[in-house]
Amino acid sequence: IPRPTDLDVVHADADLADALSDGIDDAHVAVQGGDLWRTLGARTLGDRSELQRMPIDLVDVILDDGVVRTSVAHVVAHEITGRGGIWRGPVAAVMNAEWVGEFDVAPRGHPNDGRGELVRLDPTVGIRQRLAIRRRMRTGSHLPHPGITVRPVREHMVEFDRPLVVRIDGRPMGRSATMSLRVRPDAAHVLT
Repeated sequence: IPRPTDLDVVHADADLADALSDGIDDAHVAVQGGDLWRTLGARTLGDRSELQRMPIDLVDVILDDGVVRTSVAHVVAHEITGRGGIWRGPVAAVMNAEWVGEFDVAPRGHPNDGRGELVRLDPTVGIRQRLAIRRRMRTGSHLPHPGITVRPVREHMVEFDRPLVVRIDGRPMGRSATMSLRVRPDAAHVLT
């Protein structure tokens, strides 16, 4: 499409989710950073006069507090961060994008397939296996693995034995023992 003159450019997944959930006309939102942008091909806007308009799914997330939040890239629940980072203890991630930072968590993750990829890391996986998984996660070669389950979801409730830290598009949301998720197919558009 022709480049809009009133283009709103965001540089992070959480900022994109905020822009789209604030009711901003999605025909004028361009993404230039974050994991969703990387999944979409990481094209820079530069001074191009024409941009690509891409439909994306959005994920509605409800935690223990009952507030509905919107995610564009990923929802990750994990132990309190410390040694080993977010990939220690029980981990559950719902991926609309392929990446979480430097990690290719869901190689089959696609932001416009009408589903999220639910990735769960079994808490019984030992430290050596976790280190190997973490190394291989940089290239997406960590799957298949007997300690990791991946399945597509459109609507799902995830329950934990105890409250875990939840991050939505990289932004900490506090602790929750449950995550209710619903994918909204083709709910928005972004420009790249």
